[in-house]
Amino acid sequence: MNSVVDISWPTLGLFFSTLSIPLLINRYYQLGIAKDTLISVGRMCVQLIFIGVYLEYLFELNHAGVNIAWLLVMTAIGSSAIIDKTRLPKKAMFIPVFAGLSISLSPMLAVICLAVVKPTPLYSAQYLIPLAGMLLGNSIGGNIVALQNMFTALTERNQEYEAAISLGASPKYATLPFLREAIQKSLAPTLASMATTGLVTLPGMMTGQILGGANPIIAIKYQLMIMIAIFVMMSVSICICLNLAIKTAIHPHGRVMIKPQKQ
Repeated sequence: MNSVVDISWPTLGLFFSTLSIPLLINRYYQLGIAKDTLISVGRMCVQLIFIGVYLEYLFELNHAGVNIAWLLVMTAIGSSAIIDKTRLPKKAMFIPVFAGLSISLSPMLAVICLAVVKPTPLYSAQYLIPLAGMLLGNSIGGNIVALQNMFTALTERNQEYEAAISLGASPKYATLPFLREAIQKSLAPTLASMATTGLVTLPGMMTGQILGGANPIIAIKYQLMIMIAIFVMMSVSICICLNLAIKTAIHPHGRVMIKPQKQ
């Protein structure tokens, strides 16, 4: 297999001119997203260049304590992003979301490093950080969908919830239909993605490894591992997050104390 082909900075800069297409679409349909697009692209460039330089240093240092600290930072930033997107109070909801992500991420990374990939050393930043990034990145979307559906149901189907509470049901039992539906909706895109992987889509990890010169069969093995890991972590993190969110947002007597902020 050939080594990865480098992309020159001038070539990459020229490729950015293709952004004129969505900007023209924005102007034609008056979508009002030009500013958001430019800000998002600008932030993406700065953040990726920064993290690229930082990861080079992190890979060279390869210190267990620094790697774990960086995983905590990644988890905290991911938790904050979930809460911001769902417009829930950050002070009240940070611990439930952070706990859901960290409790599901830690054992999954441990299983991958100890039993599957077995890097040397086990805390190797080259494996630990990218794997954690893929697991967290995919779980963020699922948790956003789950929390949004959960709190939307508590608002729009409040009469159903209040009726269950008035009949003596506990908050856990009264919210069970909402929780079940939130989990189903949050996992549906991942299930659909897994069902079409290989026939319709070639996932990013597999494509990146192939472009980097890896044997396609080896790339497939890694992709199978990461897809299963993503689904397992997402399932666990969503369940933990929703259950902790219910305990935080609902008084033991049944009163809903936390609601999403209006835009």
